[in-house]
Order: sequence, then C-alpha cells, then structure tokens
Amino acid sequence: MSVEVDLLLQEAKESIEAAQNYRSELQQRLHGLNQARKQVRGSSGQAREVLRRHFTELQGAATRLLTERLTALLAEVDAIEADSVKPLDDCQSLIEHGVGQADELLREGEAALRCGLGEKEDKLGSFTKKAMHIQLDSLPEVPALVDVPSVSAQLDDSLLGLLRDRVSRHGSVDEDFAAADYRLQYRRSGSGGSQYEDAYIGRDSEFLVLHLDPHTDYLFRVCARGEGRTEWSPWSIPQTGYTTLAPHEWCPGTEGYILSSRRNIAMRNDSSQSRCPVLYSKAPTYFCGQTLTFKISAAGQTDRRDSLGVCVDSQKGAESLQRDQAVCISTNGAVFVNGKEMTNQLPGIALGSAVTFDMEVVNLFPISNNNLSEGSNFKLRVTIGSGNREVVFDWLVDQAVDCLFFGCSFVHSGWKVLVF
Repeated sequence: MSVEVDLLLQEAKESIEAAQNYRSELQQRLHGLNQARKQVRGSSGQAREVLRRHFTELQGAATRLLTERLTALLAEVDAIEADSVKPLDDCQSLIEHGVGQADELLREGEAALRCGLGEKEDKLGSFTKKAMHIQLDSLPEVPALVDVPSVSAQLDDSLLGLLRDRVSRHGSVDEDFAAADYRLQYRRSGSGGSQYEDAYIGRDSEFLVLHLDPHTDYLFRVCARGEGRTEWSPWSIPQTGYTTLAPHEWCPGTEGYILSSRRNIAMRNDSSQSRCPVLYSKAPTYFCGQTLTFKISAAGQTDRRDSLGVCVDSQKGAESLQRDQAVCISTNGAVFVNGKEMTNQLPGIALGSAVTFDMEVVNLFPISNNNLSEGSNFKLRVTIGSGNREVVFDWLVDQAVDCLFFGCSFVHSGWKVLVF
C-alpha cells in the first residue's frame, strides 16, 4: 500500500510540475499575443496619425496654391478691365460734353427764333457764330464691339483628372515592406523624463550598443524605411534589454595617464622618457567570444616598446605587454606572443587606427569541469586586426581563463586610445 501511495504521490508531483510548465508556456504565449496585438494596434494608430497629418498638410498646401493662383488670375482680369475701360470712359466724357453743348445751342437757337425783331438779328448772329465754333459736323469715333476686349476665363478641366489620378496613387499602407535603412533608439527604463537617443542609423540589421550600465534595464525601439523613401515607418513596440557585462574601463591612478570621465579613454601625458608602467583595465572584463577594439584618437611618436593588447594578469611594474602571459601589438605593427615577436606583422598604428582582438577557447586536452583553473593544457585562438590585415595564432596560457585584462603602454606622450 505504501508503494502505491508513493507512486501516486510521484505521479501527482509530476502532474503538478507538468501543469505548472503548461501554465507557464501558455502565459508566455499570452504575453506574446498581447505583444503582437499591441504592435498591430500601436502601429495602426501611428499610421493613422501619420496619414492624417500628411494629408492635412497636403490640403493646406493645395488650398494655398489654388488661392494664390486665383488671386493672380483675378489680378490679370482687373488689369485688362482697367486698361480697356479707361479709353471708353474718356470717349463717354467727350460725348457727354458734346451733348451738353448741343443742348445749350438748341436752347439759344429756339430763343433767338422767338425773340422780337429788334433783337433777332443780334441773337441769330451770336447763335450762328457759336454753331460754327462747335463744329456740328464733327462726331467722335466710338469703337466697335469687335475692337474692345471680351474678357473670358480659360480653364482646363484636365487638371482635375490629373489631380484625381495622382491623389488616387499617392501614399500606401503596407503590412510589411523591404527595409533598406534601420534606425535604433534606446533609453533607460523607468525614467519617464529621459528621451530616446539614436544608437544606430544604417543598413545593417544588427548593431552592438556600447557604454551601457550593467544590470540596468533599457528600452529599445526600431523603425525602418524602404529604398528611396524619406519617411520612417512607425516605431516598433519598445523591448526591454540589459547587459550583465561590466563596461571596459582603464584603471585610474596609473602614473603617466589621464582618463576620461567614463574611464574608457586614456591619454599618455608624461613627455619624459622615464619609466612609465603599463596601464591595465580596472578589471578582467574581456571575455572570449567578444571583440575588443582599441581606437586611436590621437597619436604621438612611435616606439618599438609600445603595446596594445590583452593579458592574463595585471602584472605590477611591467613597462610593456611584450611579456609572458600576454599578447599585444606594437605601434610599429609588430605582434608579440608571450614576449616573443611573431614573423607576421600588421600595419603600423597611427591616428584613426582601430585594432581589434578576437579570441576563442581551444582546449588541447580535456579540462576538469570542477576546477576551471587547474591544468596547464589551455590555449586560445587569437585574431588581431589592424588596418585591412589580420593575424591568427594560438596562444598557450599557463591556466584556464574565461576573462582577461587589457592594457596599453606608450613610451612617448600624445597618444589617446578609446577602448570598447
């Protein structure tokens, strides 16, 4: 009976565990569904806003253009009318003046005919002289209708057809499109006042965001645009991400070097030829599988003892990484492995140079799973890149390591190096 109870208990535990896993999987799928629904609704809302704003601006611009054209045409009509009516008004004034003179002459003539014999001769003489002065046989010329403008508006109905055709094909709504450019932004999560910052704009669909604080949530969003387009698509639903990797920092307090506020830039400031130790990283933050980059933003005089590289430990008192348990490149392009110079050489380091280190673990023999540091049969495959060349080699180290220090040393001042 006890065995049966134990079996039932075991089955019950397994069923409970299966139910919990099932519920967890369903909850994850519900979360995925909510994210999908949020993306559809959010992007649809943004698309509506973009469309409304664009067509409102288009309507305003079209109204302004039509109003400006109407004003210009009306001004042309006003000018033609003014130029054409003025001579007609002048002619009318002349005719009206003649009519007035004729009326006055008629009144005088009728009065002369009605007057007595004693006055008749004088008045008739005066009337005759005035009639000769007015020149009753001279009439002003009135222009015929064919000689004066007949103003009309010529309107081409094809504009509406062209406009209708262009408007019907203007804009599009896509569920998906072939992206040619991407824009990535990020900001700290939970800080409502912070603004999104551009992290990347370009054609690559992958990008490594640097200089993030570890164990801190960040919100990331991305948009895209098609080939030849200027408008970006609506933003994606923000995604939360964080890094557990500590940022690469130079160790403060090293003689002969000044560090930036983020400690990712070091400048060699001691111009003397006296002893100057290696500047190491604050901690062993370089992990195999990553790419470590040194960017030279200022250059001084080169020396074969200069070095940029990685090492197993931060050996105090060393003046160069050209030593055991370290790999490095000198400013003249020479590559050193455990203090020995390789035959292969890279281009020399100068202003604007970028030197990269990539490493992967290669075990010669099995290493104990319980103690990563035991045994000496451990090597790393190293790739150092500078300019447009690379060297690849295997680096044998005394102990198994999963993280390394980085460092630099410069004999002369003026060198400035950014690490990321």
